[in-house]
Amino acid sequence: MKISIHNIEGKDTGKKAELNDSVFGIEPNDHAIYLDIKQHMANRRQGTHKAKERGEIRASTRKIKKQKGTGTARAGAISNPLFRGGGRVFGPRPRTYDSKLNKKVKQLARRSALSYKAKEKGIIVLEDFTLEAPKTNEFVKINNNLKVNDKKSLFILNHTDKSIYLSSRNLKNSNVVNVSEITTYDIVNASVIVLSKSSIEVLDQILGN
Repeated sequence: MKISIHNIEGKDTGKKAELNDSVFGIEPNDHAIYLDIKQHMANRRQGTHKAKERGEIRASTRKIKKQKGTGTARAGAISNPLFRGGGRVFGPRPRTYDSKLNKKVKQLARRSALSYKAKEKGIIVLEDFTLEAPKTNEFVKINNNLKVNDKKSLFILNHTDKSIYLSSRNLKNSNVVNVSEITTYDIVNASVIVLSKSSIEVLDQILGN
């Protein structure tokens, strides 16, 4: 699959980039995408939730009423879960939600997500570029030139460029990631994928057969 290469001014350079069919042209596997995104979202959970149970409530331990003769159920302490301010029965405890997924399934999920974007014509190939200094206005101009300013865009670069990252950090709809760090969630969550030319070769090495 061949796709035109654009510059940061949004103009077609007349050159073509070859997208590997084994990465951008496979039959998407929806279940693999589901499993990978499910794992990603689960691993992002902090798991620090905690509720106090009866034995952890700091309250008086005196017997609040006599055992018999009241016509109501017996009660031994104000920390009883039946009373307001009492402990919670089987409340949440700190835990980890981390789960594991086979490497091949994760690769299949990313290839499937990229194939969906290719079918939807949601991929733009951009010449390798850099910014001399972190300037949000410069990055906004690039978005406007590529006509992705009103869409969720994911810029995938071959290297970690601090100036580009800092320039995009304040933009709600733009995300910049290193090609080795992309996740299926990032791809699916974006409306448009902007690939730097050199990142295509790395994707072939990482995800290609």
